[in-house]
Amino acid sequence: MASIKDLFQTADWKSEKHVPVIEAEPKVKKGESLKITVSVGKEIAHPNTTEHHIAWIELYFLPKGEKLPYQLGRFEFSAHGSSVQGPNTSTVYTQSVASCVVKTEKSGTIFASSYCNIHGLWESSQDLTVE
Repeated sequence: MASIKDLFQTADWKSEKHVPVIEAEPKVKKGESLKITVSVGKEIAHPNTTEHHIAWIELYFLPKGEKLPYQLGRFEFSAHGSSVQGPNTSTVYTQSVASCVVKTEKSGTIFASSYCNIHGLWESSQDLTVE
């Protein structure tokens, strides 16, 4: 029997346009605000058309020693060029980039997942050290 975790793909974001890219300082002081930006298509642009687009990105944090992650945010991207005139007729396109600001007192791992409507689920992670 398959598990959803088996559906997630990963690769180096510098050579694969579907991988979510996490941009955050790798070290932060305890209780200090940390801005996390996540995007898809940073190095190689991902298409953003009605037929092929990134639908959403989710961001999680798993503190060291804890069993369950905290969901930091879910970001949906809804404008991909469609309008009442049909596909790719609008001039409005949402880029797959999102940011949030968090505070934590524990080191851990930041996880990002994204969904391409054609190529499925993708993931990446980055360690965070709290001093």
